[in-house]
Amino acid sequence: MKKGVLLINLGTPKTPTPADVRIYLKKFLSDPRVIDMPAWKWNPILNLAILPHRPEKSAKLYQTIWSEEHGSPLLYYTQRQKEMLQAELPDYVVRYAMSYSEPEIAEELLELEQMEVDNLTIIPLYPQYSTTTVGSVVDDINRFYMGRIKIPNLKIVTDFCDYLPYINALADKIKMAINEFQPDRLLFSYHGIPVSYVEKGDPYAERCKITTKLIMERLQNVPYTETFQSRFGPDKWLTPATDDTLRAFPNEGVKRVLVVAPSFVSDCLETLHELEIENQEYFMESGGTEFKMVPALNDDFAFTQVLKGLVLDQDTRVCCRT
Repeated sequence: MKKGVLLINLGTPKTPTPADVRIYLKKFLSDPRVIDMPAWKWNPILNLAILPHRPEKSAKLYQTIWSEEHGSPLLYYTQRQKEMLQAELPDYVVRYAMSYSEPEIAEELLELEQMEVDNLTIIPLYPQYSTTTVGSVVDDINRFYMGRIKIPNLKIVTDFCDYLPYINALADKIKMAINEFQPDRLLFSYHGIPVSYVEKGDPYAERCKITTKLIMERLQNVPYTETFQSRFGPDKWLTPATDDTLRAFPNEGVKRVLVVAPSFVSDCLETLHELEIENQEYFMESGGTEFKMVPALNDDFAFTQVLKGLVLDQDTRVCCRT
C-alpha cells in the first residue's frame, strides 16, 4: 500500500499586484461556502462593486508583507511544512495544495493518483472546523473523486482544535513569549465568520473556545480575552471584534498586550498586516504602550510533529478523527 499526505491551505496571490490579487479574490469570493448568498444576488456585487476596486487596495497590503527572498509568507511556510513533514515521513509521499491558488487541490490529487497512492491522509491546515474552510476543502475533494473508478483509502482530518500536540505546541510558544514580555493581557484573535453561519450550525465558534480553554489550562493565572478578526461586508460577525477590543484595552488599564492567532498555522496577511500593523496602530493610538505578536507555528519543528502525529493517528484508526 502506497501512502500519501496532502496538506491544504487557503491560497495566496501569485504576486502582490492588482492583477494577480484580482484573480485570487475572484476565486476566493466566488466560493458559495465563503459567501452564503444566491449567485444572482452576489455576482453583481462581486463583479461591479468589489473586483473593480478591492484588488488595488489589497495589493498594497500584500506588498507590506511580501518577502523579497521568499515571496508570499503563507506559500513559503506551507512549502516548509510540506518539506519538513516529508523528512519525518520518508515512507509517505507528502504534497501540498491551495484552495484558491496554485497548486490546485484537483491537480495534486491527480498527481497522487498517477503515483498510485492508495492510502491518502488529507489535512486542511485549519485547526478549528468551519464550513467556510474545511467544508470547502471537502467539496473540492468530493468533486475530484465523483465518478472516478478507483478511490484511495481516504482520511480527512476535519478538525484538530483539541489535538494535544497542537495545544502543547501553541501553549509552549505563548508561555515563552509571556515570560519574555510580561503582558497585562493575552489576546486570542481568531478569524471571524458571520453569525448567520453559526446559527445554521457551523461549530467554529465553539471549536475556538475549546482551543482557548485547553491552552489556558496550561498557562493558568494569565488574564486573557478571546476575540474575532477580519470582518467583511455588512453582516453581523462573531464578537467581540479584535479591533474594537484593542481600542478599548488602554482605557481598561491594559497597556501591554500579547496577541496570538491560533486559527492561523502560517503567518499571512491576517497576522502580519491586519494584526501586527493595523491593529497594533489601533491599540497604540488608543493609549497602549507595547504590543507583541506570537508568531504562527510556521515551520517550527513542534508543528511538524503535530502534522506527523495527525497522519500516524489516522493510520492507526478505523475512522477519521472528527
